[in-house]
Amino acid sequence: MFYKKIDEGKVISQEEISKDIFSLIIKNEGAKYANAGQFVGVYPKDKSTLLMRPISICETDTDKGTTRLVYRIAGKGTKEFSTLKEGDSVKLLANLGNGFPVDEVKGKCIVLMGGGIGIPPMLGTAKALAGEDVHTVLGYRNSDTFLSDEFLKYSKVYIASEDGSVGVKGNVIDAIKACTNLKPDVIMACGPMPMLRGIKKYAEENNIKAYISLEERMACGVGACLGCVCKTVHKDEHSHVNNTRICTEGPVFDATEVDI
Repeated sequence: MFYKKIDEGKVISQEEISKDIFSLIIKNEGAKYANAGQFVGVYPKDKSTLLMRPISICETDTDKGTTRLVYRIAGKGTKEFSTLKEGDSVKLLANLGNGFPVDEVKGKCIVLMGGGIGIPPMLGTAKALAGEDVHTVLGYRNSDTFLSDEFLKYSKVYIASEDGSVGVKGNVIDAIKACTNLKPDVIMACGPMPMLRGIKKYAEENNIKAYISLEERMACGVGACLGCVCKTVHKDEHSHVNNTRICTEGPVFDATEVDI
């Protein structure tokens, strides 16, 4: 069901799960309608930080009507969010973006790939694909592998770390290459742009369908400000230029459709 509106949410809980990374659970109406890979806009109460902050949906509980957000403190707005406590009110613009096409890939060998703060939305995607042939490759800087244990409920897990302290030394591409018996039909990924460029190249070289979720700074979240435009291989039928809006046409794209 399509759902995009302002939600007045209520904080159920919040905890710091890693250095400057918080898990925030909010009860809100939009939780019942969210798709894996979508995001919400969270509004700070501090009027000097007026614009909403886009945060990927980590997972939802439709029975309880809750949305879980896992985010890193990156500035004044997210610093404010980290002080939220049980019972506090929070205003959300929910639910934004298109999400991953989970229904289209069922029955195939699926590899989910997440790096850094791009890991949280992949947990909800793994949950949506529970029971399928799912493998998850996660990339970290070091042994601080937040959320990795939770993926084990839904998939096999492979880990890469930049310093080699856990899993394969290197990045997610190094980790998937180390799994010589893993032959994915589909890759779904979220993470920093260099990682997504590497996945796009790897998928093209190995004839694998890939869907990538692009991270970008946003102002409005509804496509009006054109602040989160990225290049595409096709011209937009309205503007007649090779651009698309990440907040509305994305954040998830067929990797072959975007020029990154």
